[in-house]
Parts: sequence; structure tokens; C-alpha cells
Amino acid sequence: MKKFFVIGNPIEHSLSPKLHNYWIKLNNLTAVYDKKKLNISELENFIKELEEKKIDGINVTVPFKNSVIPFLGKLSVEAQRTQSVNTIYLRDGTVIGHNTDIEGFELAIKHTNYDVVGKKVLILGAGGVSPSIIVALNNMSAKKIFISNRTQSKAENLKKTFNEIEIVKWGTIPDFDMIINATSLGLKNDENISLDYSKISPEKFFYDVIYNPSETNFLKSAKKNGNKIENGKKMFIYQAQASFKIWNNLEPQVDNKVMELLN
Repeated sequence: MKKFFVIGNPIEHSLSPKLHNYWIKLNNLTAVYDKKKLNISELENFIKELEEKKIDGINVTVPFKNSVIPFLGKLSVEAQRTQSVNTIYLRDGTVIGHNTDIEGFELAIKHTNYDVVGKKVLILGAGGVSPSIIVALNNMSAKKIFISNRTQSKAENLKKTFNEIEIVKWGTIPDFDMIINATSLGLKNDENISLDYSKISPEKFFYDVIYNPSETNFLKSAKKNGNKIENGKKMFIYQAQASFKIWNNLEPQVDNKVMELLN
């Protein structure tokens, strides 16, 4: 039986097992997908289990998308560009780190019917998924990308890789068309992002990479303000679809049943 895992810390909120096990059953595969909470000190030994063929594939979520890199044999072009890994697999004896977040985000925005071309985008957060979103936004011809992070040095590190981005201080609101929460603020119901919504006009698009809960306080406040909102469910589904295809050489279907499964 094939064994797949998603690793992170925290990991309780992850719906990856629900989605992957649904696809596994639907396609009559002999496999199981589970979630595992790890500490950073446990990463190396866990990845060795993949190399030893004790497990067959790993998804990586916060806060390990960068931390796993030293323990991998090779990075895909996408993972190299972003220095961010969310999918690990074994190919010809080599442990490979790949990034399906770029593809996941692009497909999600496409299926949200939002046109990024020529738009100014503000990203909140400079960790984990932010490099993938920057690459995707560039692929989709965004006009300008702003980055704001609570710890400004992290944003400055990101600018070393992506010189085209502009850093703005946390709490500052530049002129934007789309704003993306790429932080983990919102996983807990009592967490808020300090934004003065009264200074933001209602035609803006608010996107949150968090999908569980389905409406974070960030999205709830934007909705009350009359803004268009979207959570990270579609991105989550499309990045998972790409991972599933790599591991099983089979592209699972994304339909209304899959969307409803994660409601």
C-alpha cells in the first residue's frame, strides 16, 4: 500500500487527507494519505523514509516549505525559483522537491474569473507561499506587486530574489486592486489583520490563501465593506491535483463534488 503524508506545524486544520483519500478511493488506488505534525528537528529523518521507500510522497505546509530544502537531492525549476517546496517525491533514487503552489494559484484565479493583467497587488506576508504567488502574478502579467510583512527583514530577503517587488511597512495601505493574505493570521477565529477598511474602496478583490475556516476575519470584514472575496480553497485543490498527478501518474477530476467536499 502506498503511503502519503502532509507535514506541518500546526497541521490539525489541513484538509489534504480528506481530499487525497477521496481521490484515492474514486480511482481505486491502494493507498492512504495522512497528516503528521513534525518539529523542524524531525524533518531530515522523515524525508529519509521517502528515500528508503517506506513512504511514497510528501506534501509540505507551513512552516516547512523552505526548511525541507537542505534534505532534498534536487529541486525542480519552480522550487528553485521560489526556494519553496510543497511536494516531495522520489525519482530514479533521487528525492526531488517541487512546487505546485504556483500552478495552484494561477488556476484558482483563472477559475475565479479575475483578470490580473495590469493590476496592482498587495501581498501580506513574506514567508511560505509568498514566492509562489509572486511568480504566479508575474506569469499573469500583474502591473505592480507590493509586499508587507510584520518582520520587515523577511520582506527585504524576498526582494533579493524578486527585485521587482516594492516593500511597504506593515499597516501601510498602498493603492492596490487586489490584496492577498499569505500569512497564517486567520487560522484561529480570534485572529485579525489590522487594516483600516474605511480607507479601502469596495471594488477591491480580497484573497486569502487560508481555506479552513472558509471565511477568515480578513474576508468577513472585506465582505461587509462590499469587496469581492475569495478563500484559498481552489488554490488548495489545484495544487493538490498537481501533487496527486506526480505521485500516481493520474490526474484526478476537479468537479462540484470536490468543491462541496471541502465546504
